[in-house]
Amino acid sequence: MKKFKKLIIAAAIIIGVVLFGYFRWQGRAQTTVQAQTSPAETGTLVVTVTASGQVSSSNNTEITTQASGVVKNVYVGNGEIVTAGQKIAELELDLDGKQRSTQAWSSYQSAKNALETAKYTQYTLRADMLGKWDSYKELSESDTYKDTNSGNRNLPEFYIPQDNWLAAEAKYKNQTAVIAQTQTALSAAWLSYQQSSATIYAPISGTVTGLSLQPGIVLLAQSTTTGSASSQKIASIKTEAPAQLSVNLSEIDVTSVQIGNPATITLDAFPGKTFAGKVISVDTIGTTTSGVTTYPAVIALDTEVEDILPNMAVSAAIITATKDNVLLVPSTSIQTQTGQSAVKVVSGGQTETVTVETGVSSDSQIEIVSGLSEGDEVVTNPALTPNGGSGQTQTRSVFGGLGGGSFRAR
Repeated sequence: MKKFKKLIIAAAIIIGVVLFGYFRWQGRAQTTVQAQTSPAETGTLVVTVTASGQVSSSNNTEITTQASGVVKNVYVGNGEIVTAGQKIAELELDLDGKQRSTQAWSSYQSAKNALETAKYTQYTLRADMLGKWDSYKELSESDTYKDTNSGNRNLPEFYIPQDNWLAAEAKYKNQTAVIAQTQTALSAAWLSYQQSSATIYAPISGTVTGLSLQPGIVLLAQSTTTGSASSQKIASIKTEAPAQLSVNLSEIDVTSVQIGNPATITLDAFPGKTFAGKVISVDTIGTTTSGVTTYPAVIALDTEVEDILPNMAVSAAIITATKDNVLLVPSTSIQTQTGQSAVKVVSGGQTETVTVETGVSSDSQIEIVSGLSEGDEVVTNPALTPNGGSGQTQTRSVFGGLGGGSFRAR
């Protein structure tokens, strides 16, 4: 029985040794990964910043109205070009609509009367100013005061007519500003009346889009939480200006983006297509939401594309730098240790670690300023290839000669 137990123990030990050796061999086999290499090549490096956002509505405006009632006539259709102030539609106002329209018309008439009153006051002030100017002029040309160096000009008898004229002139000039203000108020009152009148007008010139009004449709009154009238959209007008894109830049990227940088744009709505544009604005103040700061930038398309619509999602690659005739290697080939950059180079069946000086980089490539020559085969997966996965590893110090340093320099 004891002999049988010893045989079982011995067999278990042998099996354990065999399994240990097998799994160890498997582990070495799995960690030995064939090195992937790529030659250092001279080419053009394009540095980009990526950002996402949407198409803005900067080349569109809304046609709105505060009127309510039944649509009587529609004078334009979708796709038609209109001019600012042109009639779009006409309503038969309901009671609420008539009340708002009447109040707006009354405000317009009041503003018009205020302007006429201001003009009348100006005429009166001008007559008063000219009369006092004549009195002052006659006094200043008299024998007593005609000598500008005479001490008589310092007497109250001279100052009073002079100050009366200057005060009248100041009032006249101030009235000019009053007239300008009343003219502005009149324009505002007219625009308010237009918003509530039975006729709906085009606010700007352009092409009508999104118009769904038909005779017989009822427009209900819209109001805010305070009970005041609010506008409702009935259509849009699109201008001929190319669409603009609004994208958000991160804190890291905003410092490298400049006005005029070209950009390549893609839209989810047009898979496989790219569009060209350039940066025309960067908001360097930024906005912070939930502790994250972003900086809006505006990109203008180089050409108008009719199919691009407001609020479509966009992605932009903004080109911040371009360098020609530089030595390039894949970014994945760079290793950094103690502040130095290095690559693994395969030559003659051996792998060497070479210290390099790097420059600017893109998402996939990096510039090599010194340390490599064109055609050198660099390992692109150094982290997965022990000793480069090929042959013997040598190192060379930056001071020259082979040795035990981790990097070498050329």
